[in-house]
Formats: sequence, C-alpha cells, structure tokens
Amino acid sequence: MAQKMIISASYRTDIPAFYGAWFEKRFHAGFCRVANPYGGPPTRIDLRDGVDGYVFWTRNAGPFLPALAEVRRAGLPFVIHYTVTGYPRVLESGVIEVSRSVALIRRLSEDFGRRAVVWRYDPIVLSDPTPAEWHVRNFSTLAGLLTGWVDEVVISFVQPYRKTARNLASAARTGGFSWWDPPAQEKRHAIAQLSAIARTHGMTLSLCTQPELESETAAGARCIDSRRLADVAGRPIHAKIKGNRPGCLCAESRDIGAYDSCPQGCAYCYAVGSRESAKDRLRQHDPNGEFLISSTAD
Repeated sequence: MAQKMIISASYRTDIPAFYGAWFEKRFHAGFCRVANPYGGPPTRIDLRDGVDGYVFWTRNAGPFLPALAEVRRAGLPFVIHYTVTGYPRVLESGVIEVSRSVALIRRLSEDFGRRAVVWRYDPIVLSDPTPAEWHVRNFSTLAGLLTGWVDEVVISFVQPYRKTARNLASAARTGGFSWWDPPAQEKRHAIAQLSAIARTHGMTLSLCTQPELESETAAGARCIDSRRLADVAGRPIHAKIKGNRPGCLCAESRDIGAYDSCPQGCAYCYAVGSRESAKDRLRQHDPNGEFLISSTAD
C-alpha cells in the first residue's frame, strides 16, 4: 500500500487569502501541477486520493472558508497555521486588521476545533518601532484575545535570508527606522518572557527551526505535525520527519504554492522578492489553470 502524503498550502504563498478559487477547482479536479522552484520538470500532486490531510498557512482565512468546508466534507483533516503579529504598517503594509484575524481564528476554532488552529507570532522583528519590550506587550495582548481558542503559538526570530534582508533594508530606508538581529542571549530572554505569557493563557510556545534557542519551556515546533492532524482526524496518521532545512522537525509533505506570488507586502518576507512582481503574478493568475502560477508569469 502506497504511503499517503500531507499537503502543505502553502509556506511559499498565502493560498487561503488570494488563491482560494483556484484551490477549490483543483480540489474538485483531484490534482494540481507544481513548478519546481529550483529548476527541473513540474510535478503532478494528487489533492484527494492518497492524501492524509492538509496544513494551510495564512494571514486571512476569510476568503477560504468555503474551501475549508469542501475539504471537511471530503473527510480530510486539516490544520490552519494563522499568523497574527499586529505589527505597524511600516512592516506589514497589506495585512488585515488584528480584530478581523482574531474573529476568524475564533470562528475556525469553533467550527473545526481548537486542535485545528495554530497561532503563529513569527517572525519576530526587532526594530525601532518594535523593540523587545514592545513585543512583550503586543504578544500579551494578542494572547489574551486568543485565550481558549488555540493551544499552541509558534514563534521564530527573523532570519536575514537574501530576500528578507533586502526587503527589510528597503522598508527601513522608506520608513526611516533601523532593525537588527539581536544576540542569542537577548533572544533567549525574550523567549522566556513570551513562553511564560503563553502558559498563563493556556498555550504551549514552540520555536520554528531555531534549535539553538530551544529550552525546556520552548521546544522545537512541528509545523507540519502528523500528531496534530491525527487528533483532528480522530485516527492515526503516520508520517516520517523530513524537514525543509536543518533543524526542521516537520513531517514529510508536498507544498503546492509558488514563490513571489503573495502581494501582502510584509517587509520581512523570505518568499517574495518584489511586492510589485507578486501583484503582477496575482493579476496573471488563472483560477482555472492546473498551476497556481503559469510559466508565462515567470
């Protein structure tokens, strides 16, 4: 018997916020095609047969509620990683209001269960408008709003990948602020504070792929988590650990997204080189196509 697969949709782009119609059409068709971001031939990925479940990643699940209902009717479990950071617009120019995100998380938790939703407060960006003490206050406020609706919060500190560093530098020039990557000891101190806050609100805090910062109170996150999916499904789901980078504890999955296609304009984004190019790709997107982004949009 062939091993089933977990589908990730998507850590490369926000499919729920911008590409829900495409996902629904491909889900009904039973498959999609995904371009290889590193070159090589595209891949056909089944979306119903041979699928154990889904992990969705988003900052705005509102447009995706009909698609989630379709997946649920098909008997497939899913987990939604919902990012809410509440940063100033200079860092997040196109993200929906915190109040809308909180309302959506509460609805998702109510409709699908608390185990089906994970709050993400990441990446943590230290900057003039968001210093460490600001994060402690902001995190505490958000945790209070989400008390009882989620049981885990995933955090990480921004990692200056090429696109991230370029985007942050551009935002800093435009906004007239500085940002920095703090030393490990400062990060550990902040993690201890945030972890304590999370516990008081009934949440476990975990760290996404930063093993050097893990501790007894902040273990490594399993963002693609077969155990959580199994809890949602009410049946065993077995998947081997096969992370995307060193230190990653995720279960093996197939991602159906495309880089450079999310137009939200987060200054710290690792997946988008240019917001304008992402907007162009969204405009060229064909909701009836087999690919999320056709080769003509490259």
